[in-house]
Amino acid sequence: MESGYVTTPFGRRPMSLGMLASQQLAETIEPGMKRSKWKLFRAICEARPALGVTDRALTVLDALLTFYPDDEISEEKGLIVFPSNAQLSLRARGMTAATLRRHLAVLVEAGLILRKDSPNGKRYARRDKAGAVGEAFGFSVAPLLARAVEIENLAAQAVADRELLRVTRERLTVCRRDISKLIATAIEEEVSGDWEGISAMFRTLLARIPRVATAEALAPLLDEMGLLRDEIINALERRIKTQKINANEFQIERHKQNSNPYSTYELEPSFETKQGERAVADNEPNAEAPDERRLKQPKPSGGMGNKAKDTADPGAGHSLKSFPLGLVLQACPQILDYGPGGTIGNWRDLMSAAVIVRSMLGVSPSAYEEACSGMGPENAATVIACILERGGHINSPGGYLRDLTRRTERGEFAIGPMLMALVRANSGVRRHAG
Repeated sequence: MESGYVTTPFGRRPMSLGMLASQQLAETIEPGMKRSKWKLFRAICEARPALGVTDRALTVLDALLTFYPDDEISEEKGLIVFPSNAQLSLRARGMTAATLRRHLAVLVEAGLILRKDSPNGKRYARRDKAGAVGEAFGFSVAPLLARAVEIENLAAQAVADRELLRVTRERLTVCRRDISKLIATAIEEEVSGDWEGISAMFRTLLARIPRVATAEALAPLLDEMGLLRDEIINALERRIKTQKINANEFQIERHKQNSNPYSTYELEPSFETKQGERAVADNEPNAEAPDERRLKQPKPSGGMGNKAKDTADPGAGHSLKSFPLGLVLQACPQILDYGPGGTIGNWRDLMSAAVIVRSMLGVSPSAYEEACSGMGPENAATVIACILERGGHINSPGGYLRDLTRRTERGEFAIGPMLMALVRANSGVRRHAG
């Protein structure tokens, strides 16, 4: 950028102190500084939560970087890219113009790019007689170069935090397993002690594990469980010391085995929740734990159970309650971008948009047909809109949709809690034009 140059936005977009600060920061690039644009982009992806950008905004940034002519960003090669909206939309996976403007505004607000608008708001470059770019109007990637060290440090911290969380979760899982099996051993071997109280204390610690765990939240729980495990081990060691162990091989081989597969002392629940069970837990906060539901399910006896199962209502999934279209669009505003003409005015428009989104998310036609059959076409389209809204949190949209379809057929899934959660999450979000 030119030293001391300040540029203001074209049209009705206002100037802000944040934009001015970003422009001043872009002027602090050290001479000769350069970075690989794709390595820097990967660092931005790692540090995305700390930078305050969305995954779709990063899709737009990825498209912008493809217009930079070289692999390395440097002042010598220029810092302005000037793609048209049509070309930028193509490289942003067909994103609509309105969505492009919104996410470009997010990138500007986050201080990752700058606008350098021409007098008429168009993006273009003037070239000299030799064909070299003299002056360009478009988007400047100078902030990326100026903040390269900061972004790399944030990415390294994010990787370290993720590794710390992984190690902490592993240690907590091992500690839980140890405590569960040691308590069962103490009760089985009739070791003296308040094992009912210790079991209650263990269950209390398990109940304190948050659904979305962080290393800071798990660390104190791990310390408390470690102390509880040490106390149990000390009690068992005292019992061993007081026993007279006979070296006779016959007695060595004598030990009690628990042949009851339904032991009441199995205290260790699974640390990782299956995808379907997590979906039920998210939609029904007061529902019983999956393990408790399985224990309460009656076992089939004789032919009557199978007969009842065979005569179950095959259309039970169609009794799933539908919700007003306005509520669905309030909870899932991103689906609007895929409606006819960028709008959705009725259920037919929503179902047309759902077919497009289904293909974009990689959901197979058979999975979507099963969802329409099990839930009804309106509810299936609503679920696709919810999956799009939570796309960054779902690894396999197709598998997730099939699981929800199966749970709908069993009467274990309701759309209402999912919609209400998205309405609350989007209540503070306004849709701005960039």
